[in-house]
Amino acid sequence: MRFNNLFLALAATTLIATGCAQQKAPATKALASIETSLAEVRDDAAKYAPEGLKGVESQVARLKESLDKKEYDNVLAGTPSLEKAVGSLKDAVASGKKHAAAALAAAKTEWSALNTEVPKMVETIQTRVDELSKKKIHFKVSKQELESAKSGLEWMKSEWAEATAASDSGKHIAATEKARAVKAKGEEVQKTLGIKEA
Repeated sequence: MRFNNLFLALAATTLIATGCAQQKAPATKALASIETSLAEVRDDAAKYAPEGLKGVESQVARLKESLDKKEYDNVLAGTPSLEKAVGSLKDAVASGKKHAAAALAAAKTEWSALNTEVPKMVETIQTRVDELSKKKIHFKVSKQELESAKSGLEWMKSEWAEATAASDSGKHIAATEKARAVKAKGEEVQKTLGIKEA
């Protein structure tokens, strides 16, 4: 009787070990396949869907841990949801790229308009500042306002140079944001100097 029990225990252990060994290969293969799929999208995901990437990478880390602990059933149970998560991440990256392309196109169009408008504005303000600087008495613009306009104009020139450099190096969105700020400052300075917008 004892022999039978011992035999059954050994048989059960062998079956479990065999079952584990049989699960190792598919578990390893499934996880490797997901890692390959993730590697294809990782760089773009870091740029367009960083939060989604973090979530997927933490799931991968958990399943790797299970694989190291020989918990192959956990790996096999977790891979379908991880595959879905990688699929969703790929969709998020595609959507992010689409939005980025649209934003870039809009920035290029806006930059084109600002690149004409802002230099003219700077020139107009410069002319007005030069005129007022020659006069000893200012009726509509105080000395403080003139000084404020001068410093505003210098800031505009400096910022515009940075905007142009950004545009020249292909950073159209950054260039447009700076150009927008220069235009807003220009409108403020024009009001101070009593320049009516054309």
